[in-house]
Amino acid sequence: MAMSVNTNIGAMVALQNLALTNKALINTQLKVTTGLRVNGPKDDAATFAIAQNMRGDIAGYGSVAVSLAMGESVINVGIDAGTSIADLLVQMKGKAVQASQEGMDQNSYNALHLEFTALRDQLTTIVNTASFNGKNLITSGAASFKVLSTVEGSSILVSSAPMDTTTLVIQTSTLSTAANAQTALAFINAAIISVSNALAVMGASSKRVDIQNDFIRKLTDVLKLGVGNLVDADLAAESATLQALQIKQQLGVQALSIANQNPQSILSLFR
Repeated sequence: MAMSVNTNIGAMVALQNLALTNKALINTQLKVTTGLRVNGPKDDAATFAIAQNMRGDIAGYGSVAVSLAMGESVINVGIDAGTSIADLLVQMKGKAVQASQEGMDQNSYNALHLEFTALRDQLTTIVNTASFNGKNLITSGAASFKVLSTVEGSSILVSSAPMDTTTLVIQTSTLSTAANAQTALAFINAAIISVSNALAVMGASSKRVDIQNDFIRKLTDVLKLGVGNLVDADLAAESATLQALQIKQQLGVQALSIANQNPQSILSLFR
């Protein structure tokens, strides 16, 4: 091979190898920094596309989980309010039974009626305040609503369960006489049954939403694990690769330095 000061083949080869080493080193450092084996489509186009689709599903299921949590809160507020209403109706029944006793003086009837109406007013207050995010399942004229349950748009229908005094037909009940108290008692008994049935329906809806929410969370975890298996880097292996490339880089620099010194031997031909 001819000797030349214009073209240094050894230096060119050393430089090419050093460039390849530097490129591999940058790639490995990126993997170590991000913890990802696949950072973009250039690393692995097919795997990146699959992972992105799965990330989209994860985001979608996250939104579904939020919808389910909000729906469950609406139902649970209705259940808690309905439970309190059931307790109030039991107390109202006690007053109606007590007022059904004939022969009491009017003051006693009036006192029992005042307690009865106070309990009924409290029932109305509970109904009016049993809202979550603007949705009230137990107020008069309440409408059923749907809770998003899947990324495909499926939903769980939650039926309303009005428990206001008008719906329960106790808005005009009085305990002013024993006869009125007996009539009120019949309506109170019917109201207790109605509220109990409504609570059973809401309880079933809450259970269904809760089960779906648990499933969505588990499915999201599985998808996250799948994405990790596809794109996460093996940091132990990458650490070993990084150290090897750093040594290789140092050797490449030394090889390039030696190759650059080769033309100096030509000077000895002219001495």
